[in-house]
Amino acid sequence: MNATLLLPDSLSLTPEGSALVAEIEAYLATRPVQARAVVPLICNFGSTIQRWNAGFPQPRLSVLDRLAHRTVRPVDVSVADHLRLTSRYLAEVGWVQGKLWDASGRVCLLGAQAAVLLNGYGSPYTVGRARNQVMEVLHTTGRAVASPDVFNDAPGTRQTDVHRLLDRASARAHSLGI
Repeated sequence: MNATLLLPDSLSLTPEGSALVAEIEAYLATRPVQARAVVPLICNFGSTIQRWNAGFPQPRLSVLDRLAHRTVRPVDVSVADHLRLTSRYLAEVGWVQGKLWDASGRVCLLGAQAAVLLNGYGSPYTVGRARNQVMEVLHTTGRAVASPDVFNDAPGTRQTDVHRLLDRASARAHSLGI
């Protein structure tokens, strides 16, 4: 059975005949233009430039937090997500060797993990487990170092090496379900 709904001409839903569309357009014309775009910027190469924490909820104070004068509760993330966020944070702010951070805001591997934690993603326990995954990957790939920070500060290490390490550790954590 093929049913078709026919509307009288007075109830036309075309944009030209709709008073509602004209009313909305008139209202929008009175609103000020926003200084910042609400959508991500598009770079010249066609890919979307996103914040390092895009896709994750922002840590926000709940009503109970405000009433009890508590700090914002961190967003619960998996170890794999923490490692992904760490890599994305490094990509956004830049990477440095030999320092936790520098004057221009670039950070080392440990500094990026601390920044992700301080921005409200995960817990100190999550960071510890993530560092364990990084150490496991370092040892299984034949890099016998005392800590991820020694690898970060090694003279031959490049930023791409750190991202590759974080990617492998994230994949390992994901395969373990953590």
